[in-house]
Amino acid sequence: MPGPILHLGATVMCAHGGQATPAVTIPRVLVSGQPVAVAGPPYIIAGCALPPPIAANGPCVTGQFTTPATRVLAGGMPVLISTSPSVCAPTGTPMIPSVVQARVIAT
Repeated sequence: MPGPILHLGATVMCAHGGQATPAVTIPRVLVSGQPVAVAGPPYIIAGCALPPPIAANGPCVTGQFTTPATRVLAGGMPVLISTSPSVCAPTGTPMIPSVVQARVIAT
């Protein structure tokens, strides 16, 4: 499924409002002047509002996009796209890309 390529400056949040940032980007490949995010390394989540165990199973600590682009690579790794499903650990909830660049689409 095609979608905009995710980059370091994209706004990606966990379902509880925590800010997700890619742990690794490829600085040699830029979209909108920002390095692209690639599959493999997780996103690091800060500021998740879900309470810890006993009250809930949070907070979200890391997130992973499960299906990257199949035809576009950066640094030998598939780039991440905003339409890809994702999951946060340890909660199992999705990450939500809300502000992404719209010029470069990958499949």
